[in-house]
Amino acid sequence: MRVLIQRVASANVAVDEKVAGAIDAGLLLLVGITLTDTEAIEDRMADKIVKLRIFSDDLGLMNKSVLDVGGGLLAVSQFTLYADARKGNRPSYTDAARPEQASPAFDRFVAKLSARIGKTVPTGVFGADMKVSLVNDGPVTIWLDSETL
Repeated sequence: MRVLIQRVASANVAVDEKVAGAIDAGLLLLVGITLTDTEAIEDRMADKIVKLRIFSDDLGLMNKSVLDVGGGLLAVSQFTLYADARKGNRPSYTDAARPEQASPAFDRFVAKLSARIGKTVPTGVFGADMKVSLVNDGPVTIWLDSETL
């Protein structure tokens, strides 16, 4: 599993010009599922995300988590995080899980995130052409890969 995390002042995802999910301050999560992901990986990744101390404390230091600040999470599925562009100019996506595996894994992951923060985690629409808008806060952008957690 790969997750690109962006700390945001606000973010939303739209499908067919209709907002499917939105948050105010919090974290935008672009989520890629691979063939070998397990529920244990989903759990580790969810724990890491909600506990990452990337929000400022009273001294301006990044010492608070999304839990500490009561921020939101917006999760967007993105198979292109598993693009392999080492050969040629057309990326290969063979490491990305097929939709029949990735969709339920993404849904489980979102449910785990929701349980950990105690509120609904809005999402885009799996497999749809989505337009993501955000106001990056910082900017703070962090890459998590389950292979290195």
